[in-house]
Amino acid sequence: MCCTKHPKGDAYFGFVRNMVKGMSKNYPAPLKCVDAVEAATKRKFQDGLNVERELFINLMWTPESRALRHLFMAERATTKIADIPSDTPTRAIHKVGVIGAGTMGGGISMNFLNAGIPVTILETKQEALDRGVATIRKNYEAQVKKGKLKEDKYAQRMALLSTTLSYDDLKDCDLIIEAVFEELGVKEAVFKQLDAVAKPGAILASNTSTLDVDKIAAFTQRPQDVVGMHFFSPANVMKLLEVVRGKATAKDVMATVMQIAKKIKKTAVVSGVCDGFIGNRMIEQYSRQAGFLLDEGASPEQVDKAVERFGFAMGPFRMGDLAGNDIGWAIRKRRAVEKPGMKYSASADRLCELGRFGQKTGKGWYDYAPGKRDAIPSQEVLDMIDAHRKAMGITPRQISDEEIVQRLVFSLVNEGAQILEDGIASKSGDIDMVYLTGYGFPIYRGGPMHYASELGLINVVQAMNRFAQNPHDDAQFWKPAPLLARLAAEGKSFA
Repeated sequence: MCCTKHPKGDAYFGFVRNMVKGMSKNYPAPLKCVDAVEAATKRKFQDGLNVERELFINLMWTPESRALRHLFMAERATTKIADIPSDTPTRAIHKVGVIGAGTMGGGISMNFLNAGIPVTILETKQEALDRGVATIRKNYEAQVKKGKLKEDKYAQRMALLSTTLSYDDLKDCDLIIEAVFEELGVKEAVFKQLDAVAKPGAILASNTSTLDVDKIAAFTQRPQDVVGMHFFSPANVMKLLEVVRGKATAKDVMATVMQIAKKIKKTAVVSGVCDGFIGNRMIEQYSRQAGFLLDEGASPEQVDKAVERFGFAMGPFRMGDLAGNDIGWAIRKRRAVEKPGMKYSASADRLCELGRFGQKTGKGWYDYAPGKRDAIPSQEVLDMIDAHRKAMGITPRQISDEEIVQRLVFSLVNEGAQILEDGIASKSGDIDMVYLTGYGFPIYRGGPMHYASELGLINVVQAMNRFAQNPHDDAQFWKPAPLLARLAAEGKSFA
């Protein structure tokens, strides 16, 4: 019915616009769809088509459109590995073993159960197995309650799950993934036992988030069968899977893991071996900048809100509280031994010394009410930061949201450029996919590397040069990575 003939046509479109605006947020196209529909009801047929065509053409030139088209292509390109032909034979995966029934092990197992692949979970104690299986049941039951999973499907998936306390029960598995404590000695013990019991041709994968996959592979007599499969927590929800290629990892192992990733509905991105791989290597620089911003005058709440307004799903301090601040603390302790010259704000260490590990302890950078996840600013934390500044002899200054966003995002860009230079990632689009599917980078901005290209790399480099003059920052870090400097000088962008 033509809007002009409807007694409340204009009011209806006003109502729809308000609804769409609230839901579409940073995406311009949905509101333009309303404009197109309104034109169809108020104008002649050809005039309505002309309006729609003009709206479409204008949207094509928006940064959001360029970002989404970039991601469309980048997601499909992640599966292409330069030296591995698409017709490379793959190994059959009929049964999967998972070592560890904790949060990660249970989540990893669910991915394969969802895909109809039998899983055997191994633990050292029956109580741990019972807790792990109970958590998997609880997750599935929540889906059933919400109407996202039918009872018969739930039963089918649980029927595919078996548990064991003996490595011998993994001997017929085609793929075995360890999800144990992030310590090299623990991984060594696991892989030596796997090497002894796994059948020839079985793929042995580590869920390590930072450790050297080549060292892990060396614990076995079959390094060609070892690969990193870094899932992100919660593993049954997060789409990202970093596939870490060791120096000895066989091509058919890589082809098989990329194929199975698609079957379990993950976005698989290939990474080379380095500390932290792609995602965590970059997030360390992002977190360092967040700490320096606290030292200089910002509060955790200001930093988080600035990047959340930019579009991140969660700011660095809320993210730390969710993941557990003790994880970063352990990494910094390791860094103090391996890279004693690496500069950090000590505020995060002071936080952990107060026992504020995050949501799991009810207090981190923020306070948390029992059973709730709302981040409440903490006076204890603000006092701790203030005392730390005084001890450092730093007079706090006003820091703009623009500076906060630039320092955090450009730290990702510079480290990402170094990762490309080092050959850890093969394509800038791979880095963007890591950050969009694993770290909550805003989709409509296309990922950190694409966003930097949109701004113009010369502008990014000039901002980095300014940051390098800050006496409380890390001037050495802000030296542009060779690839970034080269592209900026040539007026080019990341591909």
